Amino acid sequence: MGGGSRALSLSSLCATTLAAARAPAPFLAPAHAHRAPPLLRLAAAMSSSSSNPTPAASGDAAAPAPAPAPSNAIDFLTLCYRLKTTKRAGWVKRGVQGPESVADHMYRMGVMALVAADLPGVDRDRCVKMAIVHDIAEAIVGDITPSDNVPKEEKSRMEKEALDHMCELLGGGPRAQEIRELWTEYENNASLEAKVVKDFDKIEMILQALEYEKEQGRDLEEFFQSTAGKFQTDIGKAWAAEIASRRKPK
Repeated sequence: MGGGSRALSLSSLCATTLAAARAPAPFLAPAHAHRAPPLLRLAAAMSSSSSNPTPAASGDAAAPAPAPAPSNAIDFLTLCYRLKTTKRAGWVKRGVQGPESVADHMYRMGVMALVAADLPGVDRDRCVKMAIVHDIAEAIVGDITPSDNVPKEEKSRMEKEALDHMCELLGGGPRAQEIRELWTEYENNASLEAKVVKDFDKIEMILQALEYEKEQGRDLEEFFQSTAGKFQTDIGKAWAAEIASRRKPK
């Protein structure tokens, strides 16, 4: 994959894709802009059509936190549709037929958090939320894999910029802040919940690899090797061992 060194403004990428959208606000695309233009176009169009929610009256400490305005919420969710149509790049590059989407991956991670045993000091509800947020920026930047040779710092910058834009699209406020905090906590591996969810990220991948091996007769050993010795929690190690035990001997 080739990379560019010149940042492109969002408004220069294309025309508005939503009928009600106005002129898009400036948004800097990442250096690897060839990955993102179609997704960035949609983000820009919806950002320009969204209205900010009415702030709570000053001094009214007892007032409930403002919810996103309907226009912000629907624009945000429309952008999240891209998570359903973006295929996980690792499977695409290995020629897997009918590969899962980013949303498929995050959904089963959420189910993992839901069905996992209670763990000391771990907030299970927070794990469920973190699982459905951790890859949300891929609605804009796409699924960047190690084979793309994008430096870790650059990948993080791209995703943070996309996340900030999505939170702005949602209209800011407590819901956007919660999404930002969950994503950052996961990205920085900054809590017990983040460690559990990072293990679920790997578990979901190798479980999916096992399923593709059985369904399509493929050898996806590289995915198992890429996670070997990297699990941080007892539940991650136990589930990984169970998945490994179900593979056919090579």
